[in-house]
Amino acid sequence: MTQWSDYTTGERIKLLSVPTIRKAERDLGGSLQTLLKVSAALNTDVSVILGQQAPRRAMRGADRAMMRELSRAVHDTAAGVGVDTVPPTPSELAGVLTAAWETYRAGDFVGSGVRIAPALREAAAALRSAPPDQRGAAAGILADAYRLAAYVANQFGARDLAYAGIGHAQHQAESAGDTIRAAMVASGRSWIYLRDARLDQAEQTARASYENIEPRYGDRDLGLLATYGWHVTFAAVVAARQGNVDGADDLLSQGHAVAARMGRDVTVNGTAFGPTTVTAQAIGITVSTGRPAKALGLFDSMGDLSGLTPSARNRMMLDVALAQADTRQGDTALDTLLDVCSGAPGWARHQALPGVVAQKASAGSATTAKLRKLSSILGTSVIIS
Repeated sequence: MTQWSDYTTGERIKLLSVPTIRKAERDLGGSLQTLLKVSAALNTDVSVILGQQAPRRAMRGADRAMMRELSRAVHDTAAGVGVDTVPPTPSELAGVLTAAWETYRAGDFVGSGVRIAPALREAAAALRSAPPDQRGAAAGILADAYRLAAYVANQFGARDLAYAGIGHAQHQAESAGDTIRAAMVASGRSWIYLRDARLDQAEQTARASYENIEPRYGDRDLGLLATYGWHVTFAAVVAARQGNVDGADDLLSQGHAVAARMGRDVTVNGTAFGPTTVTAQAIGITVSTGRPAKALGLFDSMGDLSGLTPSARNRMMLDVALAQADTRQGDTALDTLLDVCSGAPGWARHQALPGVVAQKASAGSATTAKLRKLSSILGTSVIIS
């Protein structure tokens, strides 16, 4: 039986497309902007067009088991099922959530999902038993847990579960009266919209997420600055996806200004931001808006990368590989891509860019051996026919 990954890119578009966008089959050409427009028109992910996931992802056994448990945890806790247990202490729960976020930021989405499912139940139990004067804090912790569950679900293409998780996170953040957490949730919802090819909603939500927490000139709270900086930078990502180069650059300049005020990278409730982080995002924004040489210049100017989480570093290197492919450095692009995918194969399988880079690089002098190695790592064909 033919698998989704066995089809060529053109065949996948034929299977997905409608008459009004069939002309895209003739001029696809590997452009990231074109792929984004096609995926938006098809209401699907770029990774589906590239064959890295089927329209309904065929998961591995461990993935399915994790997602089943995560789904039960999200829906059961929201309904108050199974939360009448003795909760852990606040410090114990904080440790569990920190470990789950660290696992996620390392690119181990299955491991993060395995950790967050029981943490959700524990956080819900903690809220249920919290005295009145502690309910706000407990609701905020539960909001963080739901947000991470939504992120994991989004990485696996489980959009319904992602929307459910982020909706419960919003409810708990509002119950806590926590504007910072509410902004984080709004940014998370914007990212889900982005992956769901709902660009207008992504832009509107991203804008709301940073406008509601814009710091005053004299603010020096690193947590507030990091949260605002990340949100305004993510809004720049959304603007870039919409093809709004001037808007993306303006928002990005605000992100750089905030990072300069901070002076260093910090992490707040799973959100990391600072000078290194914003430059890494600038590389992605610049290459996605058709300025690969500038993106490579930004990368060359970077020094210490220790401020980046593993997944952020890997994502940046995918953007670098794309910029290399766009500047006709096909072999170099594939070498960069192989380094990333070999070092984090589980993470790479959930990304769309490896297929984009491989498609572009294969038009040059890329070797078949490298493409075959990539196919083996990613579990799908990246050789463009």
